[in-house]
Amino acid sequence: MDIDNPPTLLLRDSTPADVAACAAIYREAVRNGTGTFELDEPDDAEMGKRRDAILAQGLPWLVAERGGRVLGYAYANQFRPRRAYRFCVEDSIYLDPAARGQGVGKLLLAELIARCERLGIRQMLAVIGDAGNKGSISVHKSCGFEHSGVFEAAGWKFERWLDVVMMQRRLGAGAGGAPVEREALR
Repeated sequence: MDIDNPPTLLLRDSTPADVAACAAIYREAVRNGTGTFELDEPDDAEMGKRRDAILAQGLPWLVAERGGRVLGYAYANQFRPRRAYRFCVEDSIYLDPAARGQGVGKLLLAELIARCERLGIRQMLAVIGDAGNKGSISVHKSCGFEHSGVFEAAGWKFERWLDVVMMQRRLGAGAGGAPVEREALR
């Protein structure tokens, strides 16, 4: 690799070939982080099912890659399963430890926001594990999310209680008028 000309960071739709890399990134987060409250590491097949479920809803699952290596991924998922929530999504972003602090998460989130706006989504929520997760809180704030609450001591991981920080960002017109059903946008 040319140190003076590093490969360009590419943000793109995920493919089935990315599942193993995404699963490895997520497993590291489960093992070592508090950004997810999941305690058991999912295997590649389970991550593939999760990705397929997101895509089946017509929602984006993006990856960031540089030089053919997946550095992180982000996706939007329906916030809750009831139909009234169909214009509200929750974002998730996970980065390879080597990619943290380099702006990759912010670029993924900005692209995810843009894609969801084009789909007619009106609200995006961040459900951030651990009030001490300053990196995620900062990335969301830099992309226009506002603090909307804290669920105190909502999770137990690594032998301690963890808070959940809620942040929210209006997309498009937000609550300013009736939404357009996603099926009509396709």
